[in-house]
Amino acid sequence: MKTFAVPTREEVSPVNQEIFDKLKSALGFVPNLYATIAYSDNGLARLLAYQNAKSSFNNKEKEAINLVVSQVNGCVYCQSAHLVLGKMNGFSEVQLNDIRNEKSKDEKLNSLVKLAGDLTRNRGNADSLNVNEFYAQGYTNENLIDLILQISEKTAMNYLHNLTQIPIDFPVAPSLELENA
Repeated sequence: MKTFAVPTREEVSPVNQEIFDKLKSALGFVPNLYATIAYSDNGLARLLAYQNAKSSFNNKEKEAINLVVSQVNGCVYCQSAHLVLGKMNGFSEVQLNDIRNEKSKDEKLNSLVKLAGDLTRNRGNADSLNVNEFYAQGYTNENLIDLILQISEKTAMNYLHNLTQIPIDFPVAPSLELENA
C-alpha cells in the first residue's frame, strides 16, 4: 500500500499555503490530517467551509457527535483530536468516555449520541427507538438533517486517516473497553 507523508507548507499549492498560515495562527500548528487534505488543491478549503458552516447544534453537541462517530469508525486520530476538543468545550474525562460508549447522563445528549452512533454503524439506518427518543428530547427535523451532515463530514475525515495512517499529532486516545450500552 502507498505510504502517505504529511506534506509541508512548501509542498502544497499557494492557496493551501495561505490556509496553513491561518491554521497555524489560530491553532499554533497545522494538524497532520488537515495538511494531508492539502494534497488536493481544493479539498482543504472545501472541508473547512463544510466544518465551519452554521449548524443547529452547539459546539458541545458537535464535539459529542464527532467523538462518537470517530469511535464507531475506529479512527484513533479523530478520537484523539476530539478528546482534546471535547475537554476544551467543557466535557470531563468521564463524560467523554461515556460518549465514546454511546451514552450520557444528560438525557438529551444521550439521545443524540445514541442516534449518531446508530446511524454511523448502520450507514444511515437507525433503530426507530433511537429516532423516537431523539425527537422526544426536543430535537427537530432540522437537527436530524444537521446530524446527518455532521456524521458525513466526520466520516470523511475518519476514512482519510484510517486509509493514510498519517501520524497523530494530539495526545493519543487511550483504547476504550466498550461497555454494553
